[in-house]
Amino acid sequence: MSDLTWILLSALLINNFTLTLFLGLCPFFGVTSKTETALRLGTANVFVMVITSTSVWFLNRFILANAPYLRIISFIIVIASLVQIVEMAIKKLSPTLFRALGIYLPLITTNCAIFGLAIFQTNRGYDLWQGLAFAVGAGLGLTLALALMASIRERLDLADVPSAAQGFGLSLIIASCLALAFMGFAGLGAG
Repeated sequence: MSDLTWILLSALLINNFTLTLFLGLCPFFGVTSKTETALRLGTANVFVMVITSTSVWFLNRFILANAPYLRIISFIIVIASLVQIVEMAIKKLSPTLFRALGIYLPLITTNCAIFGLAIFQTNRGYDLWQGLAFAVGAGLGLTLALALMASIRERLDLADVPSAAQGFGLSLIIASCLALAFMGFAGLGAG
C-alpha cells in the first residue's frame, strides 16, 4: 500500500479524529440530529481541513521555518480566516444549510480537530501531498463519525426509548459504542 493511501486510511479509520482521538466532539454531539446536516457539516470540515493543510504546509515551509514559536498563533489566525470564508460561502450558496448549522458553523473555528490537524501535520513532518492525504482522511473520518451518529439518532427518534435513557446520556452511550468499534481498527497497523 502506498504511503499516501496508508496516511489517508489511518486518519479515516485507525486514528479517527472523533472516535479514537476524541477531537471535534462539539459538532459530533451538536449537529448530529439529522444525517443531511451532519453530512454537509462534514463536507465543510473536509474543505476547511484541506485548505488548512495546504496553508500549514506553506507556513511551515516558507514563513515559519526560522520562527517555530509563531506556529500556534499563525495556525489560529489562518483557521479562523478560512472558516470565515467558508461561512460566507455557505451563507451565499445555501441559506437553508446556513440556518440549519446555526452556531456550529462558526464553531469550526474553535474545532479542535482542525487545530489538531495543523499540529499533527507539523509534528509528523508531512510534505504537501502527505498533508493533503492526512487532511482528506481526517475530514472524511470526521464526516463518517457525524453521519454514523446522526443516522443512529434518527433511528432512535422512531424507537420507543425509555424516558430515563433519552437525551444526552444516550448520545454518550452511542458515542462510546462507536468509539469501541473504531478501536478495533487499531489492529490494522500491526505487522
